[in-house]
Amino acid sequence: MGRWNLVERRLERFSQEPLSVRNAAGVIVFATAVIVIGAGVLISLIDSEEYPNFGIGMWWALQTVTTVGYGDVAPKNVAGRLVGAFVMLEGIAFVAIITAVITSSFVARATRERDAAEAKHELSDRELMERRFDELDRKLDALASPQGPH
Repeated sequence: MGRWNLVERRLERFSQEPLSVRNAAGVIVFATAVIVIGAGVLISLIDSEEYPNFGIGMWWALQTVTTVGYGDVAPKNVAGRLVGAFVMLEGIAFVAIITAVITSSFVARATRERDAAEAKHELSDRELMERRFDELDRKLDALASPQGPH
């Protein structure tokens, strides 16, 4: 009972927090681990001739989800091949999502750095304008004074 509460709390917190690279990576890794374990069990049950034990099924699932595919074990029947197709697609999605997450973090960092540089430049322009206005104020004050310009 306590375990489900922990899972429920984590899912609720994840759904309420803004998406971050760390959160996304955690979800991806967790989902991939579940797929590997589930596929290892399922392929051992479906194609027990080719995968006589859970260890061989896990080895196949791991090499399939990582898109390595050594070929030392491969499903022979249609149900096993369907499981394999699902695991392959999940592996491709995993690689694509990891690439997207890494790229988006680089883009976000570059954007932050550019925004900081622009803000610094804008501040410099503002300071320059304020100095010019101050100088103009002094000149106008000097012209308006009864003694005239100095």
